[in-house]
Amino acid sequence: MLLGAQLRRLREARGVARDAAGWEIRASESKISRMELGRVGFKERDIADLLTLYGVTDTEERATLLALAREANSPGWWQSYGDVLPPWFQSYLGLEAAAALIRSYEVQFIPGLLQTADYARAVVLLDHGRAPAEEIERRVSLRMARQRILTRPDAPQLRAVVDEAALRRPIGGLDVMRGQVAALIEATRLPNVRLQVMPFHAGGHAAAGGAFSILRFPEPHLSDVVYIEQLTSALYLDKRGDVEHYAAAMDRVCADAEPPGATVDILQRLLRTLDLEGR
Repeated sequence: MLLGAQLRRLREARGVARDAAGWEIRASESKISRMELGRVGFKERDIADLLTLYGVTDTEERATLLALAREANSPGWWQSYGDVLPPWFQSYLGLEAAAALIRSYEVQFIPGLLQTADYARAVVLLDHGRAPAEEIERRVSLRMARQRILTRPDAPQLRAVVDEAALRRPIGGLDVMRGQVAALIEATRLPNVRLQVMPFHAGGHAAAGGAFSILRFPEPHLSDVVYIEQLTSALYLDKRGDVEHYAAAMDRVCADAEPPGATVDILQRLLRTLDLEGR
């Protein structure tokens, strides 16, 4: 998806039609369209020919995009979970694994990268309550496997804002929520994790429309991607106007939320409340 989006931008900037690009690599206009949407594999020779057609002569930029083509053809760890993983979410996992910075706002649930296994299981059961126990555990295992990116040597920076509603909604019951809040306190100790809480008293705010994430990548030639999850699909936005609009909304959300330095105190107060309610 990243490489396809960049190829589309380069083609449009050069004023090259899709059919002309297809002719250059001995393919059809529809093949170029599928490539730009990230729906087919890539041949390095084709990418090299397209970059030449689009006037990309910078050695570093060409090397970055050709390396991305090689990576795009390599299977990701998540492909072994294909039995429980919808195709539209596979794309997100690839972006998440490649990101250098993940900015996220969540209104209903704790961010997936910060969920405990018990909390994740309770979330999975909301949508798949009739699924066999083995399938439920596969879905939970997938979510736990995602979290390894936060502790790998080149871990991305995670900047998450969680609405107070997500913290107070007792997903899975009081015991599960106590464990989840305690895990969030631990997560704040990771040097690459910054967690903020959007309190009820903040009233309306820039992201009142719902949850979204913005992913930024280490390659300077690649655009940020906005991810918006829906019930049966997801939106991936990479056009400059869309990205700038969501980035501005995220900036305002971070400004309106409680500061990162207050997060542990907020979570500890909530934990004490949960302890009292559980007695």
